[in-house]
Amino acid sequence: MIKAIHFKNFKALRDTTLPLGRLTLLVGPNGSGKSTALEALPLRKLTLGDGAFSAGLVLNGQSEVSIEVEWGGPHAGRRSRKWLRYRRSNEFGHFRDPGNSQPSAELDRLLDSVRVYSLDATVLAAPVQLTPRIELAPKGTGFAGVLDRLRDGHPERWETLNEEFGRWLPEFDQVLFDTPTPGHRAIKLRTRVGQHAISAVDISQGTLLALALLTLAYLPDPPPILGLEEPGRGIHPRLLRDVRDAMYRLAYPENFGEQREPVQVVATTHSPYLLDLFKDHPDEIVLANKAEGNVTFTRLSDLPNVDEILADAALGEVWYSGILGGVPADK
Repeated sequence: MIKAIHFKNFKALRDTTLPLGRLTLLVGPNGSGKSTALEALPLRKLTLGDGAFSAGLVLNGQSEVSIEVEWGGPHAGRRSRKWLRYRRSNEFGHFRDPGNSQPSAELDRLLDSVRVYSLDATVLAAPVQLTPRIELAPKGTGFAGVLDRLRDGHPERWETLNEEFGRWLPEFDQVLFDTPTPGHRAIKLRTRVGQHAISAVDISQGTLLALALLTLAYLPDPPPILGLEEPGRGIHPRLLRDVRDAMYRLAYPENFGEQREPVQVVATTHSPYLLDLFKDHPDEIVLANKAEGNVTFTRLSDLPNVDEILADAALGEVWYSGILGGVPADK
């Protein structure tokens, strides 16, 4: 698990550290580095160009962008670093504290397995060509194939997913499949009343986004580190508790009867309604604040007097008011 990511001169992240846990909800105004932080998660695959340097930075031969992952858990004492010196090539390396002899191959595997999703309902609805071991792409390409693979390879998990989706959205009772052309799959949703099969392209965006998030939570082999850009976007506020629970299912499988390793989840949000649902877990919320050209990340639980501030108030309302920070600056 990643304990923290240290940024230097990477876009809006001039000199800051992002603390992470099993589940981290990043909250802050536009331009405060939330998406930039997610971009850095697949560190080994990340290609840094001169455009990665912070705006306004005076560039010369000594200028450097660096992103350093500090590992925790069984890999405590290890660090992985990607850096770029001005007009030079990208460099990457693993480093260990004195006395730490853990090999680097497992860190490579973890970083190569990172997935960051910014799901698009239009992409989720599109038919896909079936391929072996198809995966969900960042925008949602391959969704029908992932569901088809889940149905064929894990029928019990597939049935449970359908039951849970019917609980989320009682209008539907089953995910169905279509073969629009040879070798391709598309999905349909069957209505509970009347048993009508509705093509994905005619389903609401929020419904498709909810199904995709639920599917990630029920994969038998989810990525070990997963980023989610605005998981509540387009979804009715009454479903956000289910969205939160899907993220918890990924991060805390032992609480849901799952026999697999935890997934480290990092998600961004602007939703006070989703934020409200984390009031009892302030250690899972990180506030992003931007001032004087630099971003700082602060765990909500580390703010002074936070218990008194939140005692009888909704967390979303308090955040929206600006008392906690993590909101646009006053004009």
